[in-house]
Amino acid sequence: MDSFDHLSASEKAEASELQKMIAIEQQKAQFQAQVHSFTDVCWDKCVDSPGSKLDYRTETCLQNCVERFIDTTLTITNRFTQMVQKGTH
Repeated sequence: MDSFDHLSASEKAEASELQKMIAIEQQKAQFQAQVHSFTDVCWDKCVDSPGSKLDYRTETCLQNCVERFIDTTLTITNRFTQMVQKGTH
């Protein structure tokens, strides 16, 4: 569905709206995958034996782990954006 030339104006609008909805759903899925990744990595790193309550050390470790994971993701995303912008100018 690369070309919408054969569609009417209303069909083109519907197709465009559908593409936007698909992009949003893909972003949601990517976000959920990222959260699962945070959970897996940080759980393995910080939790020795699960109990009914997190101790201070485990809670701090989990918080720091997720924050560093987010920082790293943002840094990589920003760097990639800079590279793309340099390539298009």
